[in-house]
Amino acid sequence: MPQKKAAERAREAQRKGKAPSTAAGEFVREELEEFRKGRSRARSREQAIAIGLSQARRAGVEVPPPAEGQAREKTRRQARREIQRARRRKRS
Repeated sequence: MPQKKAAERAREAQRKGKAPSTAAGEFVREELEEFRKGRSRARSREQAIAIGLSQARRAGVEVPPPAEGQAREKTRRQARREIQRARRRKRS
């Protein structure tokens, strides 16, 4: 679960007009810090990055899903689902 600080920093980056990758970087940075401290559920650095990107998508950051050939179809489908869900939550 992302901390409120990361979400606030990400929203601030979006308000300033920064790229979505910058806003998502706040979630990734937080997850990597947890990984380094041994408190993350990730087993590798790459997995920690993927978890951070997923958290960013769920928080409404417009991070595109992985490209074909970069991740399994299941992962890409889940990323698209997270993006759609975040968009619905923004509107309501």
